[in-house]
Amino acid sequence: MTNEDQQERVNSIDPGTAAFDAGAASTMTGEHLPAAEPVASGPAAPEPGADRHPPTGAMSAERLAMKALETRLLGGERKLRRREVAAGAGLSLLSARKLWRALGFPNFGDEDVAFTERDQAALSTVVDLVRAGKLTEEAAISVTRAIGQMTDRMVVWQIEALVEDMVHEQGVTDAVARKRLVNELPALVDALEEVLVYSWRRQLNAGVQRLAVRAEAGLQASEEGREGDEDDAPLPLARAVGFADLVSYTSLSRRMNEKTLARLVQRFENKCAEIISVGGGRLVKTVGDEVLYIAETPAAGAEISLALAEAFTADEILPEARVAMVWGRILSRLGDIYGPTVNLAARLTTLADPGTVLVDSMTASALEHDERFVMIPQDPENVRGFGEIKPVRLTRGRGQGLILD
Repeated sequence: MTNEDQQERVNSIDPGTAAFDAGAASTMTGEHLPAAEPVASGPAAPEPGADRHPPTGAMSAERLAMKALETRLLGGERKLRRREVAAGAGLSLLSARKLWRALGFPNFGDEDVAFTERDQAALSTVVDLVRAGKLTEEAAISVTRAIGQMTDRMVVWQIEALVEDMVHEQGVTDAVARKRLVNELPALVDALEEVLVYSWRRQLNAGVQRLAVRAEAGLQASEEGREGDEDDAPLPLARAVGFADLVSYTSLSRRMNEKTLARLVQRFENKCAEIISVGGGRLVKTVGDEVLYIAETPAAGAEISLALAEAFTADEILPEARVAMVWGRILSRLGDIYGPTVNLAARLTTLADPGTVLVDSMTASALEHDERFVMIPQDPENVRGFGEIKPVRLTRGRGQGLILD
């Protein structure tokens, strides 16, 4: 550790409080706007294709549009260096760097003019929460990382969706669409920001309901059929955990071109998101050809699982799906879920036949008195990490299931 870092470690957010975790680092891989160009001390090296650029001192229309968009998004021109921003927020550079890493920012040097006054205001907002005792430093890092990672993924998703739409509607190449998007984004920024804040408030309210108001009721319901010594007993949340896995996705993807594969993936994600949402569940994540979801009750999880299996079986484009669902306890962290319940659901998915839903015996017991479902016991299976289990095939009983528009 350098003398500079040692000194910065002493200058933490507040006297007597520990500095932000020096090991905190973002796993962000998203795209970021480029830093402002440093003032050159000598002649700049010519760019490729410089003969097509405007005369020296002038900026092309594309660069002017990019500069104007950056100024709007960042709240002004980049005029501040990292030490100036940290000092303005009353924070050591070491602590400021930890927050920036949590947000997914690239590393900037002391001489990089990379920040605006809005960057300083945002840094002060987080620091003030710690100084007021509303967040611990560890919680501030974690919450900041959540914002950075989720917005990074969201922005990449939105850009790709807009580019794909332009390619399809305007008949241009991917490269041309990405250039045109710079000129079209200014008309979308305010609306997208408004919907983002609206959605965040709605999702926060739903999260409070799921994780706090109904948590105790879910735990009480999860006690049925349990002896208290299960592997997931210490975990705090009771949830139905499900996986849906497309059949033969790998072989299909090898035969598809980029555009066809992109449409298949988007169709898969859209259909999953719609069914899970209508069923009152939450889509935790999508990884390639597989989706992980949760629901608050065994019945809700069962309805979603059956609807997914039926939807993919009926779809003319997508292949069938293997689906499995397990009712048990989980740990929710970093936007993901963990625990034996999750692992068992994943294992059962590999055992399910295409177009069917499997549950374990405990989940079947929780559903056996619900006339909407019929359980068909299957042959015992040895499952890695769980030994012998007794899978049960879940089928539809009375009722029409989820009603989709």
